[in-house]
Amino acid sequence: MDLTLSPAELAFRDGLRNWLSVNVNPDWPEEYAAIHTKAEQFEYLRAWQRRVYDGGWAGIAWPKEFGGRGASVMEQVIFTEEMARAGAPSLPGILGLQLVGPTTITHGTAAQKQRFLRKILSGEEIWCQGFSEPNAGSDLAALRTEAVLDGDHFIVNGQKVWTSYGWAAGWCELVVRTGPNVPKHKGLTVLLVDMKSPGVEVRPLRQMTGESEFNELFFTNVRVPVTNVLGQINDGWNVAIGTLMHERATLGAGIQIVIRRSFERIVELAKSFNRINDPLIRQKLAECYAGLEIMRLNQMRAYTKMANGGTPGPEGSMQKIFWSELNQRFQQVAQEVLGPYGQLTKGSVYAVDDGVWTYNYLRARGNTIEAGTSEIQRLILGHFVLGLPKSY
Repeated sequence: MDLTLSPAELAFRDGLRNWLSVNVNPDWPEEYAAIHTKAEQFEYLRAWQRRVYDGGWAGIAWPKEFGGRGASVMEQVIFTEEMARAGAPSLPGILGLQLVGPTTITHGTAAQKQRFLRKILSGEEIWCQGFSEPNAGSDLAALRTEAVLDGDHFIVNGQKVWTSYGWAAGWCELVVRTGPNVPKHKGLTVLLVDMKSPGVEVRPLRQMTGESEFNELFFTNVRVPVTNVLGQINDGWNVAIGTLMHERATLGAGIQIVIRRSFERIVELAKSFNRINDPLIRQKLAECYAGLEIMRLNQMRAYTKMANGGTPGPEGSMQKIFWSELNQRFQQVAQEVLGPYGQLTKGSVYAVDDGVWTYNYLRARGNTIEAGTSEIQRLILGHFVLGLPKSY
């Protein structure tokens, strides 16, 4: 495991830091909070992604021929960490940048790459994923959304759920069943679906945080051109798994920095609330700190392997389990530090940090569900890493 940065990586980091120091407005959180509608907030973030694109920093891992920088694995990690360290706004097209774009580069036709990739980078087109279903959330291969061939189009009928950015997306990477009479893994196809197509309906799912970050998608006789098949017909399982491997391999780098910054803040609050001398609180904070270090070192080990020629694999499931459960434990400790103040929401006169701790605690409940449940991640590790027999 290599914990040092090469001269080229240090130059990359310093160049990025300089760019961020000039382009990240330190007052952006206040400006963003002052915007009253979700749609206008999204356009604010889209303008930020366009600035990142114009600066040459969007999709840095993509090959140069497709508009990226061809960045190494370590440069990708540096980018993610520095964005988080600078407190930069999030990129609204993140699913396109990290998941759909790389999958299209691997499996897409020349025409698909020409049509979609640049607009993914610039944020002009936002993407969502149509993977999970009400009865096939953890078992993707059991999905029932059907696509029937009709000439040069597929006719799609079915439902998807837990769709991030569904309300804002112009396009969807949709997994459908095209082979009903073959083993379930072998009858799937990935379609690139225009969300403005007749028959596409998006419904909000209200979360306990009060927001509707996720959506349900309904498809009723939606016509999708055969030219929008990503990869091969009935080979959608391999395409979808490639997308999920990218998701689990790259998700943790920025999260480690975000949780660490939150940890440093809660230590400050523990001192101001006179809780830092409580031996139980001190022990729990120490456990969180140790967890953050374990997470960082495990990430470096995984990235070193990838940098030496490896590819994202099932070991990414280990990091997904670790960061999601670590964040839930950490948010619980934060509530113990803050006591009754931790329950006050945004807008309350006495809310700490304008209620962000209440939001973070509630939102963390979803960490062990999104991007693959902890139960499924453990099955992956048991079977593919430890060689244990399948439990289903």
